[in-house]
Amino acid sequence: MSKFSEKFENGLIVVAEKVDNNKYLGAIKNAFTAFMPFIIVGSFASLFNTLICSTSTGLAAIVPAAAQLAPAFTAVNYATLSIMALPICYLIGLEMAKRNKVPEHIGAIISLCAFICVIPQTVSVTVEGLAEAVSGGGLPSAAIGAQGLFIAMFVSLLISELFAKLMKIDAIKIKMPPSVPTAISQSFNTLIPILICLLVAGIAGQVFFLATGTYMNDWIYSVVQAPLEALFQSPVGAIALFVAAQVFWFLGIHGNMIITPIRNPLIASALAANVAAAAAGQVPNQPITYGALVSFIVVGGAGLVLSLVIALLLFSKREDERSIAKLGLLPAIFGISEPVVFGLPLVLNITYAIPFILAGGVGTGLLLLATSIGFVPCNIVDVPFGFPIGVSAFIGHGWQGVVLQLVILAAGVLLYTPFVLISNRQYKKEQAAKAASEKANG
Repeated sequence: MSKFSEKFENGLIVVAEKVDNNKYLGAIKNAFTAFMPFIIVGSFASLFNTLICSTSTGLAAIVPAAAQLAPAFTAVNYATLSIMALPICYLIGLEMAKRNKVPEHIGAIISLCAFICVIPQTVSVTVEGLAEAVSGGGLPSAAIGAQGLFIAMFVSLLISELFAKLMKIDAIKIKMPPSVPTAISQSFNTLIPILICLLVAGIAGQVFFLATGTYMNDWIYSVVQAPLEALFQSPVGAIALFVAAQVFWFLGIHGNMIITPIRNPLIASALAANVAAAAAGQVPNQPITYGALVSFIVVGGAGLVLSLVIALLLFSKREDERSIAKLGLLPAIFGISEPVVFGLPLVLNITYAIPFILAGGVGTGLLLLATSIGFVPCNIVDVPFGFPIGVSAFIGHGWQGVVLQLVILAAGVLLYTPFVLISNRQYKKEQAAKAASEKANG
């Protein structure tokens, strides 16, 4: 059994290293990490629109002039959430260019231009009274918003690799004399590779449309992105993903960072869908967003560490564990779990392995249950990491979120308590054996 356990641990460590070192997954992870503040700002713009500009529930009910600010908040929301595929495309291209050691901003712009080449460049609008829709130049919101994320990622990665390979071919570079400024020389060096990349993207997009009758973004969304989003929002898919993250935490690897390339595109898309639904007067129906993640799934830190801290303070007879719990209490209230994870430690601690690994699944399951029965609304406001217990849930989900947060923490305490008691018994046996050994040697 020990050999199997060792092989299993080594295998997971190898997986973690490969994910961390993979340039494609790394580029996606870094791009979404860089863009996450903009997603949060966009969701707060929706909140401000409601709190300030609503003539029924906001400040505008008292001060009617406040309603005139609505277009400003709508613009902020549009610039961050509604066109998120465009900056994500640029950021992935930038990350790939850094890793491939080619001109960074040119590589980023190529990715963005190539993405635009494969999506529709016309928008059709149905006008009342006209028999046919009116078409004009523009980018459809479905293509450049959350629904376009996966095609943006694919195109960015593929075109970035093509550009890097073309830049290694000296024969297609237009060489300039040494006296020419570096920036101008670089522009001429990249001219033909840019031309080839964009022609490849444009021709590929048109051939795909002629062959299938649909654009790449629509096909990728229906075949790849939509099924993944549905799986991610389902109990099986969500619980499995967050339990897997805890397995990596158990091995001393930042589990959330490992699943970030998979998780972040899906939670960004979920928030955008919720905001769009609310703006259309519909009920948001995507429960797992970044705000829900920090408020419920990793409340008190990864593995519901705050629940463990409470259980230790209530039931532990071990001074060493109680000392770590006291030290880790304040950080855990703000969602920081590292003092306990590495101080107790929980890493490779067999005694606490089961609750530590299952805790993420418990939080996810209770969140999905609470939203499915309509008790907790799906959020349209994402809170950043680091908000204290209660505040994070209230901002994103109202008082119902605070209640759910407390329920999850209580469930975590119940989950950890039997293992705290096991640890007490282990410590008692260790102390008895130590006393017997000292007596025998004395």
